[in-house]
Parts: sequence; C-alpha cells; structure tokens
Amino acid sequence: MSAQYVVAIGLECHAQLRTRSKLFCSCSTRFGDEPNANTCPVCLGLPGALPVLNGEAVRLAVLAGLALGCEIRERSVFERKNYFYPDLPKGYQISQYLYPLAVNGKMVIGAAGGTHKEIGIIRAHMEEDAGKLLHPEGDGRYSQVDLNRCGTPLLEIVSAPDLSSPQEAKTYLQSLREILVHVGVCDGVMEEGSLRCDANVSLGTPRDRLCGTRTEIKNLNSFRFLEQALEYEIERQRGVLDRGERVIQETRGYDAERRVTYSQRSKEDAHDYRYFPEPDLRPLLVPPALVARVASALTELPAARRARFVAAFGVSEADAELLTSQRELADYFEEVVRATGDGKQAANWVQSELLRELNNRGLTAGQAPVRAAQTAELLQRISSGAITGPQGREVYAAMWAEGKDAGAVIRARGIERIGDVSTLAGMIAGVIAANPGPVADFRAGKERAFGFLMGQVMQRSKGQADPKVAQQLLRSALGG
Repeated sequence: MSAQYVVAIGLECHAQLRTRSKLFCSCSTRFGDEPNANTCPVCLGLPGALPVLNGEAVRLAVLAGLALGCEIRERSVFERKNYFYPDLPKGYQISQYLYPLAVNGKMVIGAAGGTHKEIGIIRAHMEEDAGKLLHPEGDGRYSQVDLNRCGTPLLEIVSAPDLSSPQEAKTYLQSLREILVHVGVCDGVMEEGSLRCDANVSLGTPRDRLCGTRTEIKNLNSFRFLEQALEYEIERQRGVLDRGERVIQETRGYDAERRVTYSQRSKEDAHDYRYFPEPDLRPLLVPPALVARVASALTELPAARRARFVAAFGVSEADAELLTSQRELADYFEEVVRATGDGKQAANWVQSELLRELNNRGLTAGQAPVRAAQTAELLQRISSGAITGPQGREVYAAMWAEGKDAGAVIRARGIERIGDVSTLAGMIAGVIAANPGPVADFRAGKERAFGFLMGQVMQRSKGQADPKVAQQLLRSALGG
C-alpha cells in the first residue's frame, strides 16, 4: 500500500509585459512576424551594444506587483544570469536575483469545499526573454533559431510552495492570469507564450512537508497541461518513494501526447548561474511617488468586482464570475446595467445575446460595433413593452448586421408597440363605430365577440397595439 505524503507545489510564472517594444531596445514585441525580423545589435548581444531600460515595462511591473499585494522595493538590481543555450545569443540573460522589484505578496484562490486559501508570492522580478527553437516537421536532424522573442520584457512571479494539489495549481494560474489581464499588464494569450509557467513539486511526510526533493517541470503553457503534468509527476514521485528510492532533483519536460513528464537535465541551483550585477545598467530606483501614481491607476480587481456585482446588481455568483472573466466584458455589462437599472436583465442579455454575437465574429467586448449604450436602449424598449423579447432579439441581430441603433431598426420594420392611451382610444372608438353587431353581441353576454373586436383593433393598429393596454381600454369602452 502506498504511504501517505503531503504534496508541496510552487509555480514560477512568466508573464509578458504588454509593451510595444522590448525590455532593453526599441525592437517590436509583435507576435507572428517572420523569424528574426525584430532584432537589433542590443537583443542579439553584439559587441558594443548597450541596453536601455524600457520605462513602460517598469510601470507595468510595478502595477502587477501592487495588484498582487507585493511590497515594491525602492531599489532593485539587474543581474546577469549566465548559461549557454542556442536561443540565448549573449550567453546570459538579464534578470533580477538578489534584489527583485517586488516581494512578499499574496493571492487568495478558491479551494475545495467552497473555501478560500491564501497563496504567498515570494517575489516578482523583471527579466528579458530568450529566443525560441524551431523544429522543422519531419526532420529531426537540425533545429532553427528565432530570436524575435529575445529581449521581450517578462515579469517572473514566484509563488510559495503553498499549493497542495494539481487542481489548486490550476486555479492559482487561472486567478493570476485573470488579475494580470484585468489590470492591463499582460494579454494572457498562453498559446502565444504571453503567459507560461514552471512547476516545482515535491512530496514529503505529513510531519515534515519540506523534506522531499523537488523537481521542476518546465514551460507549461495551458491550464490543462499544468494539471495533467502535476498529476503524473506526483504519482511518479509517489512510486519512487514507495520503492524506497530517492527522488532526483532535476528539470523535466511534459509530453502532452503521452501525458508524461520526462527528464531533461539535472536541476541547477542559483550558484550554477554565476549571478553578478549587470555592469551596463544602474540599479533601478522606484521612488514612493512613482508607486503612488501607479497605485492611483490600479483598477478594481476581479474578485472585488465579482462581489460588488452580486451585492449591487443582484446577479448570481456564477453570472458574476463569467461577467468578470474579461475586463472589457465587465465594463460593457456595468455600463448597460447602470443605464437600465436592471442587473438581472442586463446579465442575461450580455451572457446570451452579446456573447453569441462576439463569439460568432471572433471579437472581444471592447471591439463590439454595438456599443453598451445602444444595447441598453434596446433593453429599455423591451422593458417598457414597446417591443417583445423575441422582437428584441431580431432587432439586436439587425443592429449588428446593419450598424444601426435600436430605434432606427424598429422604425424601419414598423414593429414598435403602440401603448399611448389616447392613440389607442381613438382606434377603439373607430372599431366600435364600425362594428355595431359584434358590439351588441358582447353587451348581450357573448364573450367571443370581444375576441373579434380585439382582432379589429390589432388589425387597425397593424399589429402594433400593446395587447394588454388595448384589452383594458376596449373593455372599458364597451362597458364590460
């Protein structure tokens, strides 16, 4: 029988900062360009080229640190992390080690049983990215090197080993991505490498959870792969320990097709990288006044916004979670609900009609051609009874297709309900005068005659009379 072990997991997440240029030069960070198109002597590490720090990258790094509850250090230092790899042309990476920009943060995630768990964040430091190796399909004889990513600004966020299951690790990464995207630090597109993580995992006894030797699983770029890789690695280490063997400290990769981790190399320690201060960059000074300016621009974080949506707008927690999954979607919803005053109606419409149109067109809420104010106008017409719900959905589809607002579409189709009492009273008087026989029948107790007269009212209004108002007025006029 397998022994009982405590699992300790820590994640090192690399988030690409949302800048137009690289960390130490003016080359573009645009994704998808031709290989090696966005390079220069600085990011290629050519002799005599000197780095110049990107100020916007610093601002975004400070913003991320504040969003994660970190202390922002007034003085941090860039250092050279020395190692040799084909996609690292300088032979070193400019990073931060002894004196990182941000330290001692925390993040609260959902845990099992509807509880919450606080995860410590040890540090968040700035560094440049390396390049990328390309492997031509079907030819294993050689690899190609694309240095477009070389020098791209990253923020490495290192958690404490407070995660105790693959599901918790997945939830942490999802929550981290949500925060970084919400405050505008990172676009979070994992398929493009904008957010990826390395997972450190060890098993220990319940008495001493830190006694286990850790392994590191490198370059996991999806929530599913993170969870699967950890599930496999935990069981692999459990088997090693059950056999009385020792877990080896090493770096492992993850094969998504076979769903296994595999050994890549022995795990380096910090001294193996021979860190020393970067001689071409002065220490980074971030005065309190700059931190205060950045803090003033910090938007409401997703968890707080969810809670406010539930309390202020009466939406369910599940709806609030979906509505805050993207900042632009949350902004759109909030503008609609503030204009209409009906949180549940706005939530239902945004989650069904808006998201359907966005998904069909591959757009975000911020790119929607139908603005939130136009959506709110349509919902107000539905609420007032001017048009029905099904008519509203038809009008909304036309608004997207034709680029018109609700009023223009409704007028063009002639579908707006007539609810004005004086207008309907005039129509009803005309129907009563033109149909003395059915009027007499109704007054003699024949209820079916009322249906005929009501049909005449709808015909005279071309189907636009508000049925509820028209019925009340007709009965009153007939004395019934």
